[in-house]
Amino acid sequence: MTAMNLPGRPTRLTDRKREAILRAAVAEFREFGFAGTRMDRIAATAGVSKRTVYNHFASKDELFTAILWQLWEASRSLDAPGYDPARPLREQLLAFVAQKLRLLGDASFIDLSRVAMAELVHAPERARVMMDKLAEKEEGLTSWIRAAQADGRLRDDLAPADAAHQLQGMVKAFAFWPQIAMGAAPLDAAAQQRLMHDCVDMFLAVRAPAP
Repeated sequence: MTAMNLPGRPTRLTDRKREAILRAAVAEFREFGFAGTRMDRIAATAGVSKRTVYNHFASKDELFTAILWQLWEASRSLDAPGYDPARPLREQLLAFVAQKLRLLGDASFIDLSRVAMAELVHAPERARVMMDKLAEKEEGLTSWIRAAQADGRLRDDLAPADAAHQLQGMVKAFAFWPQIAMGAAPLDAAAQQRLMHDCVDMFLAVRAPAP
């Protein structure tokens, strides 16, 4: 992924300045939190004037919202592919988890997540709407599980949303929360492969119907 998870490098000067401001703001919010963040420091780090910062973002609240929006945009890659009755369940789930692990291993995504999580704790009303949007991005897996249950290939004794949460939770327990809460290093490629296969195999061992 590119810096700040933007879809390609901006070519216009004003777009490059906006990207620089957003990158500087992520570092500022991470170090000082929302209350301690100063727009003049962001301007200095971004190499622009304070007036330029305000031309792009009218307030600190608007700038923080823009950062959370970047986080939501990054999560667009989490859309689960449509259920395919002709493909093995394991193959389909491995593809989804591999996609998720690519996002969870992205440094920009982790940076933005730390900013969002910190503000969610200190000022939940400020971050709640955008975090709810992030949660919506996991609906794709829920729909996939619902289709697999209807096809008789997964047990239906658990609500699809809860089953999706089981799989997502196993992945995040090793590839998201330790990085967010304890500053752990991202998983390397080999560890990602082990985690991916372990999580999918464990999920299917519990959720697949008895032969």
